[in-house]
Amino acid sequence: MPKRFVVAASEFTDLPRFPVGFELADALTAAARDLHGTDTPGDTLNTAVELAVRLLPDAEHAGISEIQRGGRLRTLAWTDETIRFAAEPRQGGQGGHIPHPDWERLWTTPVVRTDDSEADGGGNALSGLGLRSALSLRLRADRRRLTVLTAYARKPQAFDEDTTRIGRLFTAHVSLALDSATVREQLTEAMRTRDLIGQATGILMERLDIDAAGAFESLVKASQRENVKLRDLARRIVDAPSAPGGRGVTER
Repeated sequence: MPKRFVVAASEFTDLPRFPVGFELADALTAAARDLHGTDTPGDTLNTAVELAVRLLPDAEHAGISEIQRGGRLRTLAWTDETIRFAAEPRQGGQGGHIPHPDWERLWTTPVVRTDDSEADGGGNALSGLGLRSALSLRLRADRRRLTVLTAYARKPQAFDEDTTRIGRLFTAHVSLALDSATVREQLTEAMRTRDLIGQATGILMERLDIDAAGAFESLVKASQRENVKLRDLARRIVDAPSAPGGRGVTER
């Protein structure tokens, strides 16, 4: 009877080889181009699950989930509602329990492969949805959370070692694209915050008849006094009515 098993990282020391022909290199290049063409981390994740189904042999569905220490889980991207239900715990009785017990092993190994969800009698979230095979690949990991891409299929033993190699190569591209999108988003937000604080400083210079340094100091003090982020306070000042009595910093 087929059993679930964990694929150890040491089994894939020859990752650079292309088990299904050099067409794989072209496919991965195209996938990388699509991934790096996304604008936000959310777009990257949505593109990744769609590409996973197209790129991984026998994959029918795919999803990306974030797992926190202690078992709390949320689904970040999915190809269809079936996968959202497969990844997220059911209401009532299960709390934050992870529906794939082997996912916990991804804290220490980069790949977990489920050959047949109905082994050992089934009765789990996957078999209940008619999903017999799963290939879970770690995208990110730190002390607090895991990000996992999982491909699913309705037939048992759908994912072999060649598919697993392709999956690991693909997730390396996804991780790089996700990091790039995150940095771009952070830089964009930093620029927006800088512009917003500059506008608020200009308003305070005019309102309080002080120079730029004094206006910025007033903004910082008000942020500390009201326990409000500088960015949020600046937005409040910029959005406030210009008439006397409008909300914002009114004293030095």
